[in-house]
Amino acid sequence: MKRNYLVQVLIVCLAFTSCKDKSEPNTEYLDNMKTAYVGTYTREEGHVDGEAEGIYTIYQEPESGSLRLGTTVAEITNPSFVKVSGDGKNLYAVSELGGQGEENGFVYSFKIKDNQNLEELNKLSTESTAPCHVALDRSGEYVFVANYMGGVVMLYKRQEDGSLKKQQRIDLENPEESHAHSVTLSEDNKYAYIADLGNDKIFIYNFDADQGELTPHEQAFVALEEGAGPRHFTIYEEIKLAYSVNELNSTVTVFKIKDSGGLEIIQNISALPEDFSERNSAADIHLHSSGNFLYTSNRGHNSIAAFAVDEEGKLSTLDFYPTDGKTPRNFAIAPKGDFLYVANQDSGEISIFSINQKTGELTQKLPNVEVKTPVCIEFVPVE
Repeated sequence: MKRNYLVQVLIVCLAFTSCKDKSEPNTEYLDNMKTAYVGTYTREEGHVDGEAEGIYTIYQEPESGSLRLGTTVAEITNPSFVKVSGDGKNLYAVSELGGQGEENGFVYSFKIKDNQNLEELNKLSTESTAPCHVALDRSGEYVFVANYMGGVVMLYKRQEDGSLKKQQRIDLENPEESHAHSVTLSEDNKYAYIADLGNDKIFIYNFDADQGELTPHEQAFVALEEGAGPRHFTIYEEIKLAYSVNELNSTVTVFKIKDSGGLEIIQNISALPEDFSERNSAADIHLHSSGNFLYTSNRGHNSIAAFAVDEEGKLSTLDFYPTDGKTPRNFAIAPKGDFLYVANQDSGEISIFSINQKTGELTQKLPNVEVKTPVCIEFVPVE
């Protein structure tokens, strides 16, 4: 009788330990792991059947590149894009609302706790619908949110505790057609580049970090080819170039950055193989930390396109790498530049590629990791 009682107690204790591991990460185990957060879709929106619960943690084993799915750390609706502050203290997430009649979306601010869980600080209206991108300025004092609908970009002031306060609203031209998709700050923090998919333009603003104010640049915008659909934008500061991945015609545009902060187009290159003629929409873009390679994602072709970057910053195609998943959305390059992780939205999984840092070649040695409706992957900055 006594033995049976002890066995029952042991079973209960093991069950409790197992449950605890799922809700509270084992900090000793995670000491050697790198943390990332995954933004997701949580409900049906017409273009996607969201199945996630909110923002998830994932943990990367740095040597092998393998991933372990953590827990749901924030149960909010459609946190499709998340961004960690440079000091690693806060996470900011959009709540992409508007598809079901809401008047506006939201931006949430969270404190990142020692166990990587999130503590909500506040949420603010984005004053339009379908917010889809969050960016911080180089000082870490301001947060930008781009609304996909309505031609509205919001600027918020980061408070001492990491919560947000409204600073400025920017209204772009042609709001009924505008689809602002991202905001990117120059390295010197003097200029903000807004990729507007609907207007086929990169809008250029002067940014005064002392006053927390955006004002139109003398070159108000650079116009891309009609129907290009600029989506995400990245800067190669060392040689004063920038790159835009264009959703609608699946191309990459290369820009020279003028001394004034203005932009000049110097190259357009396809992000698809020549023999691919089916429907595709390009999604994300990242420059490798070496500056030698550039990668973009393809929804439809379901691949990562890899490009070599020459001494002048122009691109040549290296290859296309299937993600073994459906609708690769955003992706992230690990802090050391040795692995690339892709959020396959519609198949609910993350692809894992190793990066040959000499050639830019991608190799997929590990199986995809299941994560419900992933959209965005964001590593916590390395100290």
